[in-house]
Amino acid sequence: MSSLLIGQVVFFASVGLILYVYFGYPLLMFVLARLTSSTVARAEIEPTVSFIITAFNEERDIRKKLENTFALGYPSDKLEIIVASDASTDGTETIVREFAGRGVKLVRQTQRRGKTAAQNLAVEHAAGEILVFSDATSKYERNAVRELTANFADRSVGCVAGKLVYSDPAGTIVGSGARSYWSYESMLKESESRACSLIGVSGCIYAVRRANYVPMYPEACSDFLIATLIYKQGLRTVYVPGAVCAEETNRESGKEMKMRVRVISQTFTDLWRNREMLNPFRAGIYAVQLLSHKVLRYSVPIFLTAALVSSGLLAFDSTFFLLVFAVQACFYGLAAAAWVLERAGINGGPLSVPLYFVLANVASAAGFFQFLRGERYAAWEPIRDPR
Repeated sequence: MSSLLIGQVVFFASVGLILYVYFGYPLLMFVLARLTSSTVARAEIEPTVSFIITAFNEERDIRKKLENTFALGYPSDKLEIIVASDASTDGTETIVREFAGRGVKLVRQTQRRGKTAAQNLAVEHAAGEILVFSDATSKYERNAVRELTANFADRSVGCVAGKLVYSDPAGTIVGSGARSYWSYESMLKESESRACSLIGVSGCIYAVRRANYVPMYPEACSDFLIATLIYKQGLRTVYVPGAVCAEETNRESGKEMKMRVRVISQTFTDLWRNREMLNPFRAGIYAVQLLSHKVLRYSVPIFLTAALVSSGLLAFDSTFFLLVFAVQACFYGLAAAAWVLERAGINGGPLSVPLYFVLANVASAAGFFQFLRGERYAAWEPIRDPR
């Protein structure tokens, strides 16, 4: 086989995999959702609910979060509110204790062990039939808890994910990119949920049947791993866009990168520990979802690099590949320009898309290398921008 043919095979295979990840797989889920869609038997039920808020040094937001929780309209005699503090060192716990008279419970880890460990500890103290997990910065719409709990009338459902809506009041480049990315993810979640099951949830708004909650190791990405643990029990994780919460995006690409690297590294750990679920003969469509949405998605940096290098080498003898190489170089140049504009405090508008695409894929590569090096995350540092 000639070097020219090898280069062409590498290029077209790489491009084909990229197109499958971002377009082919969503189309596959869309079609399967309409061919095999399983409805959820929702009902207006009112199970007892333990609303768990994990926090580390959240004195800025915890009071507003608790007031937002009280305003959810769920019967107070059936709503237990627990704040799980991961050894906070600021005024978070003092503020929470002010709400003790209104029934709020404070559960405290004496040493930093991370968000997942804090959740596990809170569950040990929870009395509700349904566990709702939230972050201190998430603002729930009034009907969110009822939208979540209605789905547990269906005994095949073990976990329910709500819809996270990002806002970008500062109008930043990375914020705009994050919102576009999350809109894409939300559409994909709807199809995945209907086709089989979600493979992950938004960590700031999801609910689990108490009887099906499985304690997770501290370095787990709990909002990813929970769906697999539920599926192993023969149950589904479903997406409910009517259960909405809002959060602000990060405003700086560096902070967004740090967050994504941590999450991706944790996800690789979870995939490795549950690698038997990547076998389609064992897990069926769920394995296809894991392989496509996670393994191949996180492998895109490899495909992008192979496409760039192979087209660059082929460009010496082909006008077509010279043009293809130039288009790729231009795209990465736009991403670099957006990064420069961000550093200068200038809104790059449409340039947010190439910047966030590159950021997400650099984070995938960095997260994978951290996983290979044995770096594990448990404790988390909330990344907050001043208001």
